[in-house]
Amino acid sequence: MTARIRHITIDCHDSYRLSKFWEKVTGWTGDLDDPNHPEDEANAIHSPDGSLGLLFINVPEPKSVKNRVHLDLAPDTTRDAEVDRLLDVGATLVADHREPDGVRGFVVLADPEGNEFCVERGDAERAR
Repeated sequence: MTARIRHITIDCHDSYRLSKFWEKVTGWTGDLDDPNHPEDEANAIHSPDGSLGLLFINVPEPKSVKNRVHLDLAPDTTRDAEVDRLLDVGATLVADHREPDGVRGFVVLADPEGNEFCVERGDAERAR
């Protein structure tokens, strides 16, 4: 017996704002039959096939420590181009672990509420 992951849930102060940020990051969208609204306590976006979602839930307490779980992103472009794009849409740089050879390493970014995530090299870059 197994269980599939339906949602990855992220606690936050503004679930609508965070869902909009992550829509830009992933290209995923909210449910057209039950759209996200700023006044909702929870907002979600879903992968194109609907098999996985990110669920954002408003909570009163602030984020206080480093995430115990985070997302690792593999872009469909290059790692470096994706880092630049994500900084432009509102992410902030936490730590740059790219190595001088330009091949190895990753970058730690944070979403607008400080939740860390990593950007690795994309599939095409790894295939080289």
